[in-house]
Amino acid sequence: MDLETKVEQEYGADQIQILEGLEAVRKRPGMYIGTTSSRGLHHLVYEIVDNSVDEALAGYCTEINVFINPDNSITVIDNGRGIPVENNKKKGISTVEVVFTILHAGGKFGGGGYKVSGGLHGVGASVVNALSNWLEVTVNHDGHRYFQRYEKGAAVSELKRIGDSDHTGTEITFLPDDTIFEETVFDYDTLKRRLREMAFLTKGLKIVLTDKRAGMERKNEFHYKGGIIEYVQYLNKATQPLYPNIIYCEGLVGEVSVEVAMQHNDGYNENCYSFVNNINTPEGGTHLAGFKNAITKTFNDYARKQKMIKDSEPNLSGEDIREGLTAIISIKIPEPQFEGQTKQKLGNSEARGAVDSVVSEQLTYFLEQNPVVAKMIVEKSLLAQRARDAARKARDLTRRKTALESLSLPGKLADCSDRNPENCEIYIVEGDSAGGSAKTARSRATQAILPLRGKILNVEKARLDHILSNNEIKAMITAFGTGIHDDFDITKLRYHKIIIMTDADVDGAHIATLLLTFLYRFMPELIKQGYVYLAMPPLYKIEKNKQVWYAYNDDELNKILIDIGRDSSNKIQRYKGLGEMDPEQLWETTMDPEKRILKRVNIDDEFLSELDVTFTTLMGDEVEPRREFIEANAKFAENLDI
Repeated sequence: MDLETKVEQEYGADQIQILEGLEAVRKRPGMYIGTTSSRGLHHLVYEIVDNSVDEALAGYCTEINVFINPDNSITVIDNGRGIPVENNKKKGISTVEVVFTILHAGGKFGGGGYKVSGGLHGVGASVVNALSNWLEVTVNHDGHRYFQRYEKGAAVSELKRIGDSDHTGTEITFLPDDTIFEETVFDYDTLKRRLREMAFLTKGLKIVLTDKRAGMERKNEFHYKGGIIEYVQYLNKATQPLYPNIIYCEGLVGEVSVEVAMQHNDGYNENCYSFVNNINTPEGGTHLAGFKNAITKTFNDYARKQKMIKDSEPNLSGEDIREGLTAIISIKIPEPQFEGQTKQKLGNSEARGAVDSVVSEQLTYFLEQNPVVAKMIVEKSLLAQRARDAARKARDLTRRKTALESLSLPGKLADCSDRNPENCEIYIVEGDSAGGSAKTARSRATQAILPLRGKILNVEKARLDHILSNNEIKAMITAFGTGIHDDFDITKLRYHKIIIMTDADVDGAHIATLLLTFLYRFMPELIKQGYVYLAMPPLYKIEKNKQVWYAYNDDELNKILIDIGRDSSNKIQRYKGLGEMDPEQLWETTMDPEKRILKRVNIDDEFLSELDVTFTTLMGDEVEPRREFIEANAKFAENLDI
């Protein structure tokens, strides 16, 4: 759906329907925005912006401006129709006040105001108001300008006409309540990622983000006339596309609007992202199932018709065809049915048929019109099929045996004696020297040690059969016990803490990144469910008068030196690697559960596409995107031994 198509339905005071009150929001904010952490804080912005995007989807808004103000409040301005200002007959107050003080009040609940709408939880403006110290709204509507202020969810003035206006739209400024949120400082990059995604998904909509905080001034403008075609180009920017064309399918089936853009690259990872009314659905659902079914059937039909697959040979699997595929599946549907409060999986049965129909028909036409591209994709898929057969044999060797067959565990693994995974942790250690110290230092009951020799294979550049023939990777898969990909079973995990312990230098960081790349691509649930950690060994050992301190960064070192005094009796050792520590020091600083520092590795489902771009940029073959990324992020680097 583009921005030129307007919804021909009335949008006035009586299209705003009231479902229930606001009372519980301040008492139980997590029920409405998921969390009061930084993630919940940023959701407030998305809720307000989503309302403006809905105006764009209805055909009445072309530009949204978002400002982070000097006091860390947020202003969102759109050029839509403006919230209706007339009194709502059911409540006897202005419609603006209804929208901001009544939970589940809006034009999205069957009142005819919007044909399709997003909104993360369908509660929008009222929840943002309830969770703010104050909120101010200015509405330009019917040639006039109106204003109202709220504090902690309650109106402190009536809606007043404050002048005339030659345009329409809504301006909302709010300051989150610091007694509710654990974090109240907005992160520019987090907002930038989400707003860029919104702009990609809403063809032609301009979204401008501006940071006005002192010393942090920045501005980005997102405006993509090509919509999701440009989204696929962006996601594939750090790869080598297999062919120059981006395959684009668009159509309307019943009331379901379907848009799909896709392109293969020469890599091996599948990156398919699905959206419903601009809401990310990381767990997929019926629309993604329709897409997968369509491309599997269409490519097999084409390959058999062109005699690229013989009658006696098996079909290509969907996994084969999607190797190296980047795709965006975006549908708009009047009444989406989601599984779960966070809207991560679509359940509408009609979405599957709609996507399947549109993609099957238009992809068939594309392949017939572009035989060279079609042949390249089928040949890549056939190579993937052969590699998958080889990988199956390798995978059989790495599958977890029963507990009685402990000889199947890798020989270099020093396992722990406790058999309850909840009590057990495994250290993935760089090198034999550090591995030896760790084996001596560990608590044998609960801590297992798996030393790795050298840098492991970069899985971003290898097919599965090659990956599973790598000894270091086989050792990890076997030790963890879960299997990978389709064989993955989280209930068979043998350790509830997987701790990556590498040197605190550039090589150590590279090895940690290689390990994280492997886990992210082949066992992402280990990260999503919070089982993966990074150990934080100290950088410095300070001795004075037979007392010892450890510092984990330069700031800590300076603080310690200030406390103990800077003089010639200080002995400062800069650790170049874990191998320089004796077992006692390694235990005391990095392995003792009472004293150590561990960083849990997290994945944010909202930004999976950005995460994929980052991994591909850093670990892929293309040099220029990696150079640009490093230059842009150099200011965040710490403790580089160069």
